[in-house]
Amino acid sequence: MITLRQLKYFAALARHGHFGRAASECAVSQPALSMQIRDLEKTLGVDLVERRPGEAVLTAIGRELALRSEEVLAGARDLVDFARHQGRILIGRLRLGVIPTLAPYVLPKILPALQARYPELRVELRETQTRLLIEELSRGVLDVLMLALPLNEPDIETAPLFDDPFALAVAASDPRPVGKKVDARAIEREPLILLEEGHCLRDQALAFCAGARGEQAMSLGATSLTTVMQMVANGYGVTLLPQVAVEVEARNPRIKLLRFAPPEPGRTIGLAFRRTAPRKADFSALGTLVTEALGLEGAGKRAPKGRMSGAQK
Repeated sequence: MITLRQLKYFAALARHGHFGRAASECAVSQPALSMQIRDLEKTLGVDLVERRPGEAVLTAIGRELALRSEEVLAGARDLVDFARHQGRILIGRLRLGVIPTLAPYVLPKILPALQARYPELRVELRETQTRLLIEELSRGVLDVLMLALPLNEPDIETAPLFDDPFALAVAASDPRPVGKKVDARAIEREPLILLEEGHCLRDQALAFCAGARGEQAMSLGATSLTTVMQMVANGYGVTLLPQVAVEVEARNPRIKLLRFAPPEPGRTIGLAFRRTAPRKADFSALGTLVTEALGLEGAGKRAPKGRMSGAQK
């Protein structure tokens, strides 16, 4: 009979493609991990791995078993969560994934509120791009995500929290007055500074600007909004800044923000979790706390207005 330990070791090997790295992740010796996987192959009567010098390549049936192993392991973790959290809200460990264009701006407000209201909760954070967060959520490595919606994942359920409109960030020397609203055509001939590929904010900006810019290439790329805003401040171009980031990223007096004419571009922020997750009451409570901590309890639930930079006062 196959065991959860064997599936855990095999799933790790499938991710790393290397016996040593898989053993390190599972905190066992390489011979112990290799023996468990050979026992798994013997039980199933098939070869799951092609063993090559310095790497392990899955066979066709091995690749299929790896996918099914992740599902079984996620289900086993859900069973444990169901037993441990039955009848109690937000206790124990909560593994929360957050996208980089959200984490620095909302977590400083959310985490103290979580600690105060749910002292028995231990939050473990993971900040990375959407694609990796979804992968880790599906594998059961994470419990819940906070990110931009929508998602097109059949096994993942989502719950919208608030709308996060975009402003146009320009250098303070830009001649356009702050009070006058702009439309997409305002940036069709300007260098648009975007985050590197893989960030959902980049995709959202491209989707909004595509009509105005046609096939014109988007110039420059960066790894954080802070870097992008420094480039804007120094006159390299313009960017779309989410409202949640205004308070932190638009403090530089060399930057000013212009508002868009309707329809105003933006994104919807929400939670995502596996449809089979047993902790949906926890996620509902988390969503309520997030909107309260951000001051969004009222109707509309728009991202809070940040303080304008000195150039806009």
